[in-house]
Amino acid sequence: MSLDLDAANYTLSGLRPFPVAVTTVSHGRVNGLISLSAGAAAIVPEAPRVTIALTKYNMTHDMILESGVFVMHLLGNGPDLLQGSLDIIMGLGGSSGRDGGKISALRTKAGVTGSPILLDALSYVEGRVIVSLDAEESTIVLADVVGSERFSRGGRLNIGEAWGKLPKEWLEQYEHNHIPQLENARLRRGLPTGGSVQ
Repeated sequence: MSLDLDAANYTLSGLRPFPVAVTTVSHGRVNGLISLSAGAAAIVPEAPRVTIALTKYNMTHDMILESGVFVMHLLGNGPDLLQGSLDIIMGLGGSSGRDGGKISALRTKAGVTGSPILLDALSYVEGRVIVSLDAEESTIVLADVVGSERFSRGGRLNIGEAWGKLPKEWLEQYEHNHIPQLENARLRRGLPTGGSVQ
């Protein structure tokens, strides 16, 4: 049996339909990113946990490992939520925090950990990291949920909906900015670089 990359990507993409906004604070600086790798990590309802894989290329990765705190936000797709969700995706997913502040244009409040909570999100959980696992190109963090709130009863925005509503120019810029992240991940895993999949 061989590795069918189309089948693998189809299967794995079905496990991550909802983009999440992840924010953190470290040494007084705030930052964030968009991820497709968050998940619930406990079966005990009164003691929830969250897990997320953070690509090492991203500044938010380093900040979360330094501070041990983050907020993971679900984004909404209702008429009153969609534009705010798209603004969050474009603000956090379109550039690097190394190039300037990404949070200042978004409506926020401080959470119990000091991490910024995005007020235009659908809901959030705030976590304190209890353990992390080095996974070559990324670090997988597991956190106890220490705060949460639901801002709206609207539906969840899925990645297909989001990509279909984002401006074409932004999507092109995102793809361009994503290339060095992919190359860094390939390098960390000892895979050929240059954009081709072998």
